[in-house]
Amino acid sequence: MTCLPRSSPAYRRYTKRFIPLTVFYIAAIMLASLFIPDDAAASPATIALALLPGLAVVGWIWAMGSLLVDLDDEYLRMLEVRKFLVATGFALAIASVWGLLELYTDVPKLPVFMIFPIWCLGLAVGQIWNRISGA
Repeated sequence: MTCLPRSSPAYRRYTKRFIPLTVFYIAAIMLASLFIPDDAAASPATIALALLPGLAVVGWIWAMGSLLVDLDDEYLRMLEVRKFLVATGFALAIASVWGLLELYTDVPKLPVFMIFPIWCLGLAVGQIWNRISGA
């Protein structure tokens, strides 16, 4: 089992990107929840407010991609890529299987915006996989 050097410059830059995006995401969710009533009609204002949290999500994806570019150590980069691949497979499997359940049964609908949080949960699965596989 290896310990990733979270104090490396690449991880520090990642953290400096990720934390402000997280603060922005929380603020944007609060604004959208406060100012957009349930079942609001689509208008330029409601669409703009609803899209704000999505900008943070795009920023998170950019920050994760930048981490891969910034990592000088090929082994650490491989561990991150493997974690991303496990997360992608995890999210695709859940979305596909649940989608088939929705198609053929009366299970509750899975909102599309949940795919990214499911992918992030898959990152934890990938991290666990990296640790138990001796990487």
